[in-house]
Amino acid sequence: MPSSTDKEVLNIFERTGALLTGHFILRSGLHSGHFFQCAKVCQYMPEVERLGEMLVARIREADLPAPQTVLAPAIGGLVIGQEVARRLGVRFVFAEKENDRLVMRRGFTFEPGEKVLVVEDVITRGGRVQECLDILGKAEAVPVGVAVMVDRSQGKARFAVPLISLLEMSFPTYPADQLPPELAVIPAVKPGS
Repeated sequence: MPSSTDKEVLNIFERTGALLTGHFILRSGLHSGHFFQCAKVCQYMPEVERLGEMLVARIREADLPAPQTVLAPAIGGLVIGQEVARRLGVRFVFAEKENDRLVMRRGFTFEPGEKVLVVEDVITRGGRVQECLDILGKAEAVPVGVAVMVDRSQGKARFAVPLISLLEMSFPTYPADQLPPELAVIPAVKPGS
């Protein structure tokens, strides 16, 4: 049974048009009949503030070591990452794609031992989050946790640090060669995250 937070988060996504139905190719390469277009919800600052407030509450409930910095993968995690950092009163930085891999640019660096929270919008497999964790490992920074608005991994995304999510929603995903007939007849789109 969904919690009141789950219902509120889902309501925000539905009300802002951020939960789409159709035939989508996810960043992971998998196909799905549902897509969380978090950029749609991030148009509305009152909703971003509320989602940030709820996510920070979950982070505090998890009793993680206090982060000094929030790191978000661009582009999906930028808005919610900055809102979480603002609410925690810590520094915010982001990693961005270069040759289809996340890297630190713009002079962003980490000190060895710096405590960092990774914040993302949605995960299916968690690839971009893992890239952020790898960046932190190379910099000898200390990841304290991962916080996401939506975990659609069906419990499969695993990291070496705790995973905190506002909403766990598992819509089925399919490899391109194993689409169900009702999805195969709909043209696939890759809406971006």
